[in-house]
Amino acid sequence: MRVPGYDGLQVYYGDLHSHCDVGYGYGTPEQAYANARLQLDFASVTAHATWPDMSASDDRLANTIAYHRRGFEQAAARWAHLRSVTNAANDEERFVTFLSYEWHSLRYGDHNVYYRDGDGRIIEAADLDGLRAALRDLTASGTAALLVPHHIGYRVGYRGIDWETFAPEFSPVVEIVSMHGVAESDDAPYPYLHTMGPRDGRSTMQHGLRLGKVFGVIGSTDHHAAHPGSYGWGRAAVWAEELTREAIWEALTRRRTYALTGDRITLAFAVNGHPMGSVLGVTLERHLDVAVDAGDAIDYVDVVHNGRLLHRWTPASVKPTAGPYRVVLELGWGDRATPVEWQVDLGVENGRLLEVEPRLRGRDVVSPREENAAGLVPSVWARRNGRVVLRTMTWGNPNPLTPGTQAISLVIDGDVSTRITGYINDHVVDVPLAVLRQGARTWYLGGFRTPAYRFGRAVGREASAGAFSLEHHGAGSRDWYYVRVRQTNHQWAWSSPIWVGRQPGE
Repeated sequence: MRVPGYDGLQVYYGDLHSHCDVGYGYGTPEQAYANARLQLDFASVTAHATWPDMSASDDRLANTIAYHRRGFEQAAARWAHLRSVTNAANDEERFVTFLSYEWHSLRYGDHNVYYRDGDGRIIEAADLDGLRAALRDLTASGTAALLVPHHIGYRVGYRGIDWETFAPEFSPVVEIVSMHGVAESDDAPYPYLHTMGPRDGRSTMQHGLRLGKVFGVIGSTDHHAAHPGSYGWGRAAVWAEELTREAIWEALTRRRTYALTGDRITLAFAVNGHPMGSVLGVTLERHLDVAVDAGDAIDYVDVVHNGRLLHRWTPASVKPTAGPYRVVLELGWGDRATPVEWQVDLGVENGRLLEVEPRLRGRDVVSPREENAAGLVPSVWARRNGRVVLRTMTWGNPNPLTPGTQAISLVIDGDVSTRITGYINDHVVDVPLAVLRQGARTWYLGGFRTPAYRFGRAVGREASAGAFSLEHHGAGSRDWYYVRVRQTNHQWAWSSPIWVGRQPGE
């Protein structure tokens, strides 16, 4: 399923925007990076640092102003500690970290500042021009920096992006997926539901592209309780040569990136042999290649051209007739806010366990007004001797529409004789793969309304992976294309665009 333009590249998954108590979140940087290593290849724990145009006298926002000020004081006092922990956690070719802080702004929208080499200072610039000027000075002295807009979908003036002031100089990518929602378009999935307000169509990815802006896209959680990569809140994927700071940074600057909601979807997209993020010259004939290896059954894969659907691909079959098979184990349910400890030890009989993908959540805490976040390192897992062992905690679902489960995804090579066996707490597990090929099965730890676990439908490769090509004839003006993937479990991916042709006036 290799696509032209991706030779020598490997996909890596990360979260470049999460918080802890260096600011106004919960948990330590050490806890945050320990959680990140459970399921990510790279991460950044971001300090809440400065908000130059924050109101100073609005009584209605008194608590918000107060906890932001306390958070900024924490960031200033503990910046050196965050830098030290970030650099200590960096383990080239195994796990990569970046130092970062958040610059808030009502006028220009929030931006995160990243330093490639693990050193840099908090810049308290009054406006975006001043921030960029300071970053130019740092760059001239050898400090490589990026400036990434996030939760872009809020209205201009309400901490959303202002495309008129956007510049690619330090901003090769923007964050379109996070716990705030999805900012692909005004009708994208996952609307903005935070107290900061709704999503505005003029602050979306598609609107920026229509204005002629050039940028790649990522997702990241914006998690506030020391759990980078908390499942379902957003992740970033990059196509890089290797797992090092320099290589991940190079992928970001070249926009070889895509945004995810949660599942580890592998997505490759090329136009005329050039990977996502590329800007091509004038050519009327465009050959598009797309390959997807998803984390569950694919619902559809869209190719979007200039904001309109150009092509929709669906798998030939959604029936799991050919392996390997992906089976997701979910743990949780029960009474809300009631902690439950889980001990899982599973193996495969008459088959092989090929892959394990953890899908783990942290505590869902956003601001210090909420209850204290206990259990900030809720999960530990390992794979050894053909088995997977998981220790984790759940607290029930916060409401009937918001999941609070923990999960692991198992890729199994097997047939009608294959069985998943082992233990979940004091339950003996013996589940035939043939049964899961027919559909999901559930069990309860006790009676009605007790915590429960679920083995999902076994999904075969022909339902979760595929590749296709198409031809498209352009009109000579600047065009942009991107790919959007939807799985049947409501997990998504969005590629960075590819541009073809000249801008008007070029």
